[in-house]
Amino acid sequence: MALDGGVEAAADLVAKAKRVTVLTGAGISTDSGIPDFRGPQGVWTRDPEAEKTATLSAYLADPEVRRRSWRNRLESPAWTAEPNAGHRALLELERQGRLVAIVTQNIDELHQKAGNDPRLVVEVHGTMHRVRCWACGWEAPMAPTLERVRAGEADPACEVCGGILKSATISFGQSLDPQTVRRAEAAALSCDLFLAVGTSLAVYPAAGLLPLALQAGAAAVIVNGEPTPYDDLADAVVRGSISEVLPLLVATRPDGRPRRPGGGP
Repeated sequence: MALDGGVEAAADLVAKAKRVTVLTGAGISTDSGIPDFRGPQGVWTRDPEAEKTATLSAYLADPEVRRRSWRNRLESPAWTAEPNAGHRALLELERQGRLVAIVTQNIDELHQKAGNDPRLVVEVHGTMHRVRCWACGWEAPMAPTLERVRAGEADPACEVCGGILKSATISFGQSLDPQTVRRAEAAALSCDLFLAVGTSLAVYPAAGLLPLALQAGAAAVIVNGEPTPYDDLADAVVRGSISEVLPLLVATRPDGRPRRPGGGP
């Protein structure tokens, strides 16, 4: 199948790579029905006030922000979302034995749901599938706390110490886990291709992984619906639907012919 110029250049780079580190952002999950944040129809684009729910200082200080956050969590489409062809393409990359890691800014666990080895998924912004007490550090699966919200607790408190509960995600103003950051940096430094997918490359330190990989000698491919600050540094940039583009990139062999499922010749 003939590919257009941008896709062809990216497919060539992916096909020749032996060690691929992938950085994923919200754009890979939009075709699974989970809206992104900063895109033209993003959650925060349409409702700037909603960004307060992802800001730690506002969340801790304002009970109304927490109540809104819990309503949003309860109604999130992520609970019923299924992996799309973009997620499955990254599973195929793992099956081919070429995946170093998926460093994801997403909190939806769709990479694990698609079948990727959880040990290869580095969740720099945490996961919405767990809840944590800000006071005592108690942590547990999210589902029982959501049941409390459904039962009428608008702002459920920690049952251990009475402290504020929050999803085990990283909010603005909250420090990332240093060990997780080190794993992400190690993945960027040990690849020969850095593939940025569905991310605006505007949030650090995740956005800084691409130049880090370039400094270590890797090539870089960006697949995103909108321009990013690093497009000029990338070896190839592809615009388009990630669930359509990514399978093409992963399925192409160095000789330009399609790969068989499982990475065979």
